[in-house]
Amino acid sequence: MKDYSAQPLKLRKNRVWRTYYGGRSIDEWQGASAPEDSSMPEEWIASVVRARNAGREQLVEGLSLVELDGADGPELKQLIEAEPAKFLGERHTAAYGSQTGVLVKALDSAERLTIQAHPDRSTAQRIFSSPFGKTEAWYILGGREIGGELPYILYGFKPGMTREKWEKLFWEQDIEGMIHALHKIPVEPGQVFIVEGGMPHAIGSGCFLIEIQEPTDFTIRVERTTPAGREIPEFMLHQGAGFERMFDCFRYDTYTLEDVLAQFRLSPRTIQESEEYTERSLISYATTPYFALTSLDIRSSCTIRQEDGFSILVVAQGAGSLAWGKECLQVTQGDQLFLPAGVTELQCERIGDEPLQLLRCFPPSVSP
Repeated sequence: MKDYSAQPLKLRKNRVWRTYYGGRSIDEWQGASAPEDSSMPEEWIASVVRARNAGREQLVEGLSLVELDGADGPELKQLIEAEPAKFLGERHTAAYGSQTGVLVKALDSAERLTIQAHPDRSTAQRIFSSPFGKTEAWYILGGREIGGELPYILYGFKPGMTREKWEKLFWEQDIEGMIHALHKIPVEPGQVFIVEGGMPHAIGSGCFLIEIQEPTDFTIRVERTTPAGREIPEFMLHQGAGFERMFDCFRYDTYTLEDVLAQFRLSPRTIQESEEYTERSLISYATTPYFALTSLDIRSSCTIRQEDGFSILVVAQGAGSLAWGKECLQVTQGDQLFLPAGVTELQCERIGDEPLQLLRCFPPSVSP
């Protein structure tokens, strides 16, 4: 097989079935001719993780394919597993083997997601025998009004909540009680939220965002039926942990709204600025060691450099060209790329009048 570890790898579109409806904004973002909401509301980017969907186990959903000459190439997972150090870097491979340690998604909700939480690493190890939990973070790309309501999230327990009360709300299926137990927060493009393992939350209707997370699909849901009326199988509630242990996955700390906004809504920070481009840190390793995210707003051009490591690029807006050595690749809004460790330098240039924004996603921090 040809060595692909020294070139950017463009990835095929990779929509995944979920329990909620949405995806029209992703269709529009990717230039689809007939955008619509459906049961495929998520785009999984640079994924080496299979989706956990009860009743669809026979389907291989979630794994990213490399695009070669406009057609389906091999799975990204296969390429990495064949030569992990060349694709991921020596230090990362020493720490994580052939696992990238990160998963990126584009997500668009036409309805509120069911209230949920994800296990932190220690809980995931204890309950699911997984070295990874599912701490995640959201970068809001946009949104739309649905049913007269603007985009929002539900986040964090209000003062007074306890495990006993939360379990009671679940067994009674008191959905309104669950909703009112969490803070409702309007969201706007450009905002960033960190969602640590154990934090109760739900993405509201009308949210279009990029999610970066640990590489698992462990989602503990407390609603037996989605807002649109879809019944959720028991496995999708507790993920095989059982009803007693599923509540171990929630963190029962409580917060005022001011606490939530101060601690978990992040403030982007400018790293570099010139006439050619601005680079901002959206999520840093100081916030979480599990991943990082930066934004490159390119007015004319910039150079991406890597040293013994890989990253993932998402073209959030605009169009451009990416050049390495004597080769060049044109990209446009909605495109997604994996940059193997062998790509040590990449020249990025804007094409056209629209601003070019690249989101660069990084794996877990690895100590030197």
